[in-house]
Amino acid sequence: MATNASWQQRKTAVIAQGQGTVYPVYVERAQNAEVWDVEGNRYLDFGAGIAVCNTGHAHPKVVKAVNEQMAKFSHTCVMVNPYGSAIELAEKITELAPGNTPKKAIFVTTGAEAVENTIKIARAYTGRRGVIAFNGGFHGRTNLAMALTGKITPYKDKFGPFPADIYHAPFPNELHGVTEEQSLKAINNLFKVAIAPTDVAAIIIEPIQGEGGFYEASPAFLQALRKVCDTHGIVMICDEIQSGFARTGRMFCSEYADVEPDLMTMAKGIAGGVPLAAVVGKSEVMDSAPVGGLGGTYGGSPLGCAAALAVLEVIAEEQLVESAQNIERQFKQHLGALQQAYPQIIGDVRGKGAMIAIELLQNGDADQPNMDLTKAIIAGAAEAGLILLACGFYGNVIRFLPPLTISDAHLQEGLEKFSALFKQLA
Repeated sequence: MATNASWQQRKTAVIAQGQGTVYPVYVERAQNAEVWDVEGNRYLDFGAGIAVCNTGHAHPKVVKAVNEQMAKFSHTCVMVNPYGSAIELAEKITELAPGNTPKKAIFVTTGAEAVENTIKIARAYTGRRGVIAFNGGFHGRTNLAMALTGKITPYKDKFGPFPADIYHAPFPNELHGVTEEQSLKAINNLFKVAIAPTDVAAIIIEPIQGEGGFYEASPAFLQALRKVCDTHGIVMICDEIQSGFARTGRMFCSEYADVEPDLMTMAKGIAGGVPLAAVVGKSEVMDSAPVGGLGGTYGGSPLGCAAALAVLEVIAEEQLVESAQNIERQFKQHLGALQQAYPQIIGDVRGKGAMIAIELLQNGDADQPNMDLTKAIIAGAAEAGLILLACGFYGNVIRFLPPLTISDAHLQEGLEKFSALFKQLA
């Protein structure tokens, strides 16, 4: 029987080291929030494939939809011979997107591809060149997406040069002393010293930063950013790749701020694990790109569209928006109690819905990130029967992204496993 170690040895021999492995644990099968490896070990999944399997692993409705579509046809290219499922999905996600302005969509394959297309569309619409992003933001690993990403290691190190006309501003962060006023002032300062506002095509922001550490942009800040964009004719882009599709206790996180983006990116949780991504935006903005200027061979694949339509049914039928809110309550209650017991180590418990994080410190000092403990917890998670992920500038944030379909029993079991692991290593 093949073991995890034997598979890892084979992987090391043939897959480049840049595509690293958090856990050398090779999956045999998975169901909802449970994962079993090739050796029969069981894990509770608090990562969900990095917020992809919002509807859990192998949801019967999603499996059925993909199998039925595969039996009909797997690919024609939506730009050559289109099919009804792509149109139906576009109708649904444009309806679900925040705001009342008429909207249109395009389909691509990955989140990074969606991000790059928002910049193309914003530049076509405005005739401008500049883009402002935020420190700590993560927008993908392709070249333009890396330029937008506000974190060097491991995403940008050794991979330059990057496209020009990309500017960064500090992201509001109360724990680390960056106020919303300072962030807005920094944007206005860019207008004075780096690029005129009349030359800025877009400002792109994650309502909750993903890889950056699960820091949240408040409703007031997103509203202020909307005002800046309106004042200067700048396209506002909300990157909802990690925070979308009920993950944060709303269908999209920007709904908390009652803000309507001009463009937004969608991926990860959209199709239950089948590669699919989308850009949704105001029709006037979306139609500024010329015919043939947007798209991709696999964009809006029949399998992805079938899966996504099933995911939307599951979100509605199983009330996963409400489930995410319930998950938030249980996580914050449990992790809050852990923080009270270890106030010098757990500096913050934050997040919305099933997008929760704790930041680990030394001596209760936000300027002393506790990377060693974080690494030890992540390294020990598999032995404890958990799948966990880290993030943040210094890798000292543990993020929790369970499937929204996780049962209360499995949620409590996972939280108890985490607490035991934390107490063992703290």
